[in-house]
Amino acid sequence: MNGDIETIEEFLAHRTSDVEEAVRQAAATEIMPRFRRLAQDEIDEKSGPHDLVTDADRNAETYLTEALAKLLPGSVVVGEEAVHANPATYEAVRGEAPVWIVDPVDGTRQFVHGDPGFCTLVALARGGVVLASWTYAPALGRLATAVKGQGAFLDGERLRSGSPDPGRELEVATSHPYYTTDEQKRALLGLQTEGVRPRFCGSAGLEYLRIAEGRLDATAFSWEAAWDHAAGLLLVEEAGGTHLTLTGEPFRITGGNALPFTAARDDATARRVMGLLSGGA
Repeated sequence: MNGDIETIEEFLAHRTSDVEEAVRQAAATEIMPRFRRLAQDEIDEKSGPHDLVTDADRNAETYLTEALAKLLPGSVVVGEEAVHANPATYEAVRGEAPVWIVDPVDGTRQFVHGDPGFCTLVALARGGVVLASWTYAPALGRLATAVKGQGAFLDGERLRSGSPDPGRELEVATSHPYYTTDEQKRALLGLQTEGVRPRFCGSAGLEYLRIAEGRLDATAFSWEAAWDHAAGLLLVEEAGGTHLTLTGEPFRITGGNALPFTAARDDATARRVMGLLSGGA
């Protein structure tokens, strides 16, 4: 096992640019040629009209699954579309093997509607700990990366989330109602208060990037899918932010979290948001 850990550390020290190249190539080959050019037969519903999948999602995930597994021998890939086809594959997130967690098109709804606010998310984790992440918004030309303990960067520039200005209204991106239970809807009502400006979220990955940049104060999300959160949560952490669940513990990508949860620019903001969510619940 120690040899495996050393291998991962060595990989992170010397091969992260190879991951970046794979992510860029997946977007250039499978996503961007279809952006604003999707035919109707390239779009399908999964669980309903708010849960879409396209040929870009499927093909980009296939590309990344093959490329990432080759880059790190012994690793496995957990992708959103593969889990939809076979939910048992999600168990690898909880295992000890290095796991790539992939959302090929985060913000598929935006992608389908020709909105550039979508991204590709890749995270490398082991034993439930996220070690590195890549957030690539190809239509916006932005790439954010993070390695645990080494900081967060956007297009090569260090990211620092900072703290909200005292007395300023907090902007909080929240789950859409169709992704929430009745109990979670009641919790989210706690944000309807003076000094807080909640709004529905777009691409989760890009909302996390906004927190890491200090352009968004917090999120309040009600679902656990690791492919939506793993990359962004590490980005926020490495930029100086934090995340908490309703029990006051950090969010776990392995599941079993008390929801909704928050990611925020700093600890004080996270605790304020969780206090409001707890009061709403």
